[in-house]
Amino acid sequence: MCGIAGSYSPDKKDSFEQLKTMADKLVHRGPDGEGFWIHENEGVGFAHRRLSIIDLSERAKQPMHYQNRFTITFNGEIYNYIELKKELEQKGYSFSSQSDTEVLMALYADEGYECLKKLDGMFAFAIWDDVKKELFIARDRFGEKPLYYTFFENTFYFASEMKALFSLGISKLATPDRIFKYLDSNILIDEEDTESTFYKNIRQLDAAHYLILRKAKIEKRCKYWGLENVKINYDIKFHEAIIEFKRLLTDSIDKRMRTDTTIGSCLSGGIDSSAITLIAKSLSSGDRLENIFSARFKDFHKDEGEYIKMVTEKINGSNFYSVYPTAEQLMEDINLFAYTQEEPIYSASTYNQFCVMRLAKENNTIVLLEGQGADEQLGGYNHYYRHYLSYLVTQNPKSFLHERKGYKNIHGLNHPYHIPRKMPLWYLGKLMLGTKYKFDLDIRSLLIKDSTQTNLKSLLRYGDRNSMAFSREIRVPFLNHHLSEFIFSLPIDFIFNEGWTKYILRKSIEGIVPDDITWRKDKVGYEPPQGKWLEKLLPFYEGFKKKSNYLDFTGGKKVKEADLTNWKWLMLKLYME
Repeated sequence: MCGIAGSYSPDKKDSFEQLKTMADKLVHRGPDGEGFWIHENEGVGFAHRRLSIIDLSERAKQPMHYQNRFTITFNGEIYNYIELKKELEQKGYSFSSQSDTEVLMALYADEGYECLKKLDGMFAFAIWDDVKKELFIARDRFGEKPLYYTFFENTFYFASEMKALFSLGISKLATPDRIFKYLDSNILIDEEDTESTFYKNIRQLDAAHYLILRKAKIEKRCKYWGLENVKINYDIKFHEAIIEFKRLLTDSIDKRMRTDTTIGSCLSGGIDSSAITLIAKSLSSGDRLENIFSARFKDFHKDEGEYIKMVTEKINGSNFYSVYPTAEQLMEDINLFAYTQEEPIYSASTYNQFCVMRLAKENNTIVLLEGQGADEQLGGYNHYYRHYLSYLVTQNPKSFLHERKGYKNIHGLNHPYHIPRKMPLWYLGKLMLGTKYKFDLDIRSLLIKDSTQTNLKSLLRYGDRNSMAFSREIRVPFLNHHLSEFIFSLPIDFIFNEGWTKYILRKSIEGIVPDDITWRKDKVGYEPPQGKWLEKLLPFYEGFKKKSNYLDFTGGKKVKEADLTNWKWLMLKLYME
């Protein structure tokens, strides 16, 4: 895990001072060393800040060169590098280090752009090919690792964080349309322009995409992976699916425990983090899971201490640490927190993760496992079930009645769902008799959208910035692409069943995770007492609210008063003042 930056201009030689300026803004991402490379003739240069995770020796330092042809600056981890290395050695490739970086370079030398399809990992990297005279830049499938870029003074610049680009003197102008969508609809990702950011002059390489540049111009932008075309396997039996799901999740956790440093786990008390923590502890490498970290809230009804205790009581040989975030701490940290995140966030819950990462640093734990991604892929939020019911009304009324009863039995409430008023009776009868599986596709498209285009992207940005602010590395087992592809190949009633979300996950972890967690009805997830916190933070931004007009930030577009929450005004103060 590292911080990377670079520049490319065919009209002038690279400036070491500029590379150094960008790298200095990324020290928190890589406190263990720095490296620079500038091509003598081609106007391309790389900077690298190193956080040593795999192969701590000098042989693994970057920028790294290979075959007198390729040079790389790489941020992230390739979890299946051991398997890939064996394949490449059989082809005649040799290696001088134990790093995943060298394996990535050899794979690129062997397969070119197609190498991305073989990678199980989180990454953002740039490779210069001195034969083709081209710059290749790529980002991982879900966007776990960031990569921003801009064109400034006839030069292409890229970096792991926007602050490195702003350090060059690039103007920090807001994008009014993005501010409006945030205020009006809580939208942080622009689906119409997925490379946009909150700042006019900064773009981001989208997840699962790569760029090819020649003469400092983008010649090709390509998407190399997606879940949209995964075919549903209606022949698989549920017990078979449980076995395969558990195998894929366990394998993903096992590979994400590959490190030459200390490793721990983030535990919220929910299903996802509990499953990862307990499965990790059961593996042969589980003894290396040294520390487990949680966020707690005193005198708050959503504190998950009782569930955290259920997990820790099943574990031997690990240390347990908790942090208790408060409004007072948030007030002290608010400017650093905003600087860390770079763009607005949904709520104060992100600050809890910030505190957990600081706790991990205080206890010398560098790599942490986390449960992010399960909610989006497995429909973990209750609104997904209500959406599912809305589709069943029109697509499979018989199943709708059964699922509505199950949901009501579990939650004791008849949550709202949309029933179309003009539904022809002949169509309803046709659906009941002849279209058994058509309804699967609609709810799947929503889950795919939230997993690859909207919700999860924001959560991964929060996690990357929070962890790297304290030079920690988060690893997310639910985002192994083989596991994701398997999840979206399943019939939808393996995901939603008799009122339960995440049904296959719950069945897969029976006997591993305590039943009181496995079959929890509620969903919390590090939720803080935000209302009480904001009462104490009011003086911090009340003056800003009185003297500011949101129309100044939205290009004159009006926002519904109900959407101008105190939290959004606080975000505006921090990023726009």
